[in-house]
Amino acid sequence: MSAERVKLSNSLDDYDYPLPPGLIAQHPPERRSDSRLLVLDRSRRRLEHRTFSELAEYLRDGDVLVLNETRVLPARLRARKESGGKVEVLLLEPVELEGREAWQVLLRPGKAFAEGRSLLLEKDPGLSILCQRRQEQTFIVSFFREGTPLDAAEVRKMAERIGEIPLPPYINRESDERESPRDAERYQTVYARVQGSAAAPTAGLHLEPGALEGLEAAGIEFLRLTLHIGIDTFKPLSRKAIESGELHGELVEIAAETARRLLAAREEGRRIIAVGTTTVRALESFAASGFPGPFRQRTRLFIRPPWEFQITDGLITNFHLPRSSLLMLVSSLAGRERILAAYKEAISRQYRFFSYGDAMLIL
Repeated sequence: MSAERVKLSNSLDDYDYPLPPGLIAQHPPERRSDSRLLVLDRSRRRLEHRTFSELAEYLRDGDVLVLNETRVLPARLRARKESGGKVEVLLLEPVELEGREAWQVLLRPGKAFAEGRSLLLEKDPGLSILCQRRQEQTFIVSFFREGTPLDAAEVRKMAERIGEIPLPPYINRESDERESPRDAERYQTVYARVQGSAAAPTAGLHLEPGALEGLEAAGIEFLRLTLHIGIDTFKPLSRKAIESGELHGELVEIAAETARRLLAAREEGRRIIAVGTTTVRALESFAASGFPGPFRQRTRLFIRPPWEFQITDGLITNFHLPRSSLLMLVSSLAGRERILAAYKEAISRQYRFFSYGDAMLIL
């Protein structure tokens, strides 16, 4: 491995680019398939500008599209302190505390919140939240109804009933439209099934039911797995991650039959195309573990150049933040200079960026 390649894999400055704020999509397009599609063909070294509804033209009979079925939990809850002050609670994941089920959460504002203090939920005053432990920027809390603790399943049901979809921090709408009722549908993929994610696998937001049916009729095989996306996906990439080569942990689950069919496609030389970087991380974690089926693991895999892909042949993805692990991942697949050149052209042609933005196909 050359010194140049080592430097490439460890310097965030190599993954920076200027993005006009006006290109950050604040709302989804009218229809999912209305988004644009920038096609990067690695073999022919060319870019093509299409619409997502034309995706089928780039796929062929026998290709495998792999979808992440994770479903975003409406994890933003509005609460009040005993003094009346407003607090926003963001559910992260269930944890165990002293033999009981509890939740790791973010509180905003949280600086002055102390252990042993309680909150009441605005939309269900019969529910209270007890802060039990502070962990750096997060808190461990328990939920109670009339003194009886709620388990993780009950908390999820409550969130589905009164919670709001937690949009990414770069969606900066006016406060009165910060969470639109439309987001409850559009910030989920149409195939979302397994609840537990803090964010949507946004590459899949472009796919509509009719498109899925049409691709399947054309001989495209669909396989499904789950990777629950953590809130750390929105945090700046830390020096610790760069130095350790590990990212935040996210749970991956691949059923035994899915694992078998993935290996069959690989052995037959059929293309395996991931829908989203989360799917790539799941697939390559599966491969790095020796292709076991079933596969269930909390992965910390950090895909960055140089990376030898073992099972991923192509990728449908959105445009990613500068200086991010996701930009490093797509650079591993297509080359850093080629990706940055594609992003530069996308900016010049006014593509929309990030979660509600346009898409890119890398083949």
